[in-house]
Amino acid sequence: MSFRWAVNVYFFVNGFIFASWASRIPRLQEDFALDNKLLGFVLLAHSIGAFIAMPITGWLINVKGSRYVTRVSGFLFPLFFLMIPFVPEPMMIFLPFFLMGASTGIMDVAMNAQAVEVEKEVGMPIMTMFHALFSIGMVIGGLVGSFFISMDSSLVQHFSTIAILGLLILIVSSRFLYPDVIQAKVEEEVLFALPKGPIVGLGIIAFCCMMGEGAMSDWSTNYMKHIVGSSKDFHAFGLIGFAAMMTVGRLFGDKGRAIYGDRAMMLGGAILSLIGIALILTLLHPALVILGFGLVGLGLANIVPIVFSLAGSFPDIKPGMGIAMSTTIGYAGFMFGPPVIGFLADQFDLRMALGLIALLFLIMTSLVYRYKAS
Repeated sequence: MSFRWAVNVYFFVNGFIFASWASRIPRLQEDFALDNKLLGFVLLAHSIGAFIAMPITGWLINVKGSRYVTRVSGFLFPLFFLMIPFVPEPMMIFLPFFLMGASTGIMDVAMNAQAVEVEKEVGMPIMTMFHALFSIGMVIGGLVGSFFISMDSSLVQHFSTIAILGLLILIVSSRFLYPDVIQAKVEEEVLFALPKGPIVGLGIIAFCCMMGEGAMSDWSTNYMKHIVGSSKDFHAFGLIGFAAMMTVGRLFGDKGRAIYGDRAMMLGGAILSLIGIALILTLLHPALVILGFGLVGLGLANIVPIVFSLAGSFPDIKPGMGIAMSTTIGYAGFMFGPPVIGFLADQFDLRMALGLIALLFLIMTSLVYRYKAS
């Protein structure tokens, strides 16, 4: 089905562009003179953009359709990403990150709504495969980022290449997105709905998981450089290891869901993430830390896709609204994570700051163990 592959492409490009800027965070700090605390607030601007946009995306999907919303947000995301290296003043760096966060937040909800519709059309679990394409995009984006780092390329050279390539790919694939039917009238739709019932529990699990994902993505390169002390060529390999193992987990996630069930998959993943973060924090050999990032990626791989699939499948809640509710809680992890980790890293060090993630993984494991679907 062409629409299934089109949605896959959107997930891939989203991950590809995300890893592209995450892999260059140390260079971003150098070019814009950002300490860890300021970097945390720059990342916070990205999260605030997503956090503001996500709650109303369910309404947008209901009145315009997930196909339209996915298209528009997908076109805007690379353009806002391209703004980053062209910012004339360091303090203006917050603006492109805010806009990029808003566009990728809308894109995240909309393309997941597309994925839920395609999953229903196919009639079997395929949600984790969509998220696997996001992770594959992250792996390739991280490898490309590592190449640009080794070539000592400027952010302008790197980001311009990625933005143009990503935009061209999305323009072509946008023609084949799933043609969802719009049945509701604008005046009948609620602009924003608070999370309720079992979606609250799912949202809190997503919060812990997504704060962990954000920490691994945003801080792994810095951790390899400043805490582990790896060589320059290996700075991005914590991110690559995390994304690569997340990809592996998601490639087999749908089969695992069919065999073991959603709760068992989430619980096993939560336990793996605890083992991984323990390796990262206690053993500072580069190879072992990369292994730790990989185990965290493998552990977290299927938790958020399963949460989205469950939240988009409640019979009394429309898919776009259910996903918007759960992602709003989940992305609060991205919102609070960057400044908290940045503040702790400046007050103590990044190793101590990531101890907070270990605590959240422990909470997540407990919640998954107790979770019962309604």
